[in-house]
Amino acid sequence: MYIWQSDLWPQFSFDESVISKKLNEVAQAKQRLLDYSTSLPQPIDKEAQMDALLQNAIRTSQIEGEKLDVGSVRSSVAKQLGLHTSGLKPSTKQTDSLVAMLVLATENLDNPLTVETLCEWQALLFPEPPLLGSLILGELRGNEPMQVISYRGRQQTVHFEAPPKSVLANELTRFIDWFNSTDNKVHPLLKAGIAHLWFLTLHPFDDGNGRLARAITDRALAQADKTSIRFYSLSATIEKYRNSYYDHLELTQNLKAASQISSNNELDITTWLIWFLDVLTETIEHGRFRIDRVLNKSKFWHKHSQTVLSERQIKVLNRLLNNFGEEFNDGINASKYQSLAKVSKATATRDLTELVTKDCLIKLDKGGRSTRYQVKLATQK
Repeated sequence: MYIWQSDLWPQFSFDESVISKKLNEVAQAKQRLLDYSTSLPQPIDKEAQMDALLQNAIRTSQIEGEKLDVGSVRSSVAKQLGLHTSGLKPSTKQTDSLVAMLVLATENLDNPLTVETLCEWQALLFPEPPLLGSLILGELRGNEPMQVISYRGRQQTVHFEAPPKSVLANELTRFIDWFNSTDNKVHPLLKAGIAHLWFLTLHPFDDGNGRLARAITDRALAQADKTSIRFYSLSATIEKYRNSYYDHLELTQNLKAASQISSNNELDITTWLIWFLDVLTETIEHGRFRIDRVLNKSKFWHKHSQTVLSERQIKVLNRLLNNFGEEFNDGINASKYQSLAKVSKATATRDLTELVTKDCLIKLDKGGRSTRYQVKLATQK
């Protein structure tokens, strides 16, 4: 049995004393990020938003096992935010539609959520429907049972089964009424966590439910912040803890497991909310790191505004700056440069030496065949 089959559904409960402590941690992290972000100049402000939206698009798809082209996503994000796209890789229908959906989710925050809105968002996720198999787009799923299944060899495991189509419309209406209500007294951040769990429990569409749940959560968080401007990506942190994410969802949605966690109420979702708020706190804390990265990139190019560089050198430097602290933490070597810039080994070695001479890179301690280089930030001597 699953939580939607409980007689108490959807009367969620939680341990307020435990959750209040977690809410305080989130509030403190939010205030620190707000204090830091308010001093940003406008161009950096936009670039920081771009970084957060870029990560959101890439990671929400990656959670579902879909790897998007970063260059195409960057171009789609730049277009949505009204930034320059010159020199960027062309976007695709898929990345344009996904980014458009993510932006729509956090805009016009006073407008109520509707079934029609959710159907529109779901259709945007699939601008080019798969050639094989039938996929219902822009409307609720069909009569087939909706199950979350995994396979190990020939062994099939059903992790969860959603409510049947016969009750889906009423269940979704109840969820939307709750989400739009201004009368419920639930804390805005808890609303985000509950909405995430509730929507995924309904699983109202043929596909795209995970990405839509995270978009709805982003909307709830934007409503809590009273702004559409985003400096952090919840999906990026969820992707980091992907296995734990699915484990906590399954544990909470399975009625037997849920009742073992709490003997008081089988719809006690304290464990889920603790996990959600911990992830949210880490996400917000990481927002400052992302802003710092954008600032470092801006300062780097200001310092090198008159440095003569080839197009391929600029491309590699931007890759290093855009992913500073998350990729190439041990530096970049000639072989990786060769792969990124699509040049010969000799050209890669020559480019790297030139970038060190021009103060764009620093040579790390390891020498010989292990020689690696790291971008030299403007703050480094």
